[in-house]
Amino acid sequence: MGPAPIYRVKAEFFRTLGHPVRVRILELLRDGELTVGELQHQLELDSSGTSQHLGALRKQGVLESRRDGTSVHYRVKDPRTFQLLEVARQILSAHLEETTALLGDLAPEPAATAGDHQASRQ
Repeated sequence: MGPAPIYRVKAEFFRTLGHPVRVRILELLRDGELTVGELQHQLELDSSGTSQHLGALRKQGVLESRRDGTSVHYRVKDPRTFQLLEVARQILSAHLEETTALLGDLAPEPAATAGDHQASRQ
């Protein structure tokens, strides 16, 4: 069997990114690399949970790591990842604005007061 079609590779990439903790990891790494311990503290996860998410991102090629003594530092491999997250934020914000506007259009009209009703009959 030959290589997987690109749409399958893309789907697997997005599946890997499709976990809130993994998105949070990427956001935390926006300003530069962090150690596993620093990420674990920020994420409020145990070491097993943190390692699992970091491993999934590293396996997909999103993160890379380096060892410094007993510490392992992680960083985002390709800075375009942050552009992808920003575009997603823009799309979600636009959708939220559209939904908010639609809900505003559906809001009931303020009820006319008795004084308003009498004024219109005169």
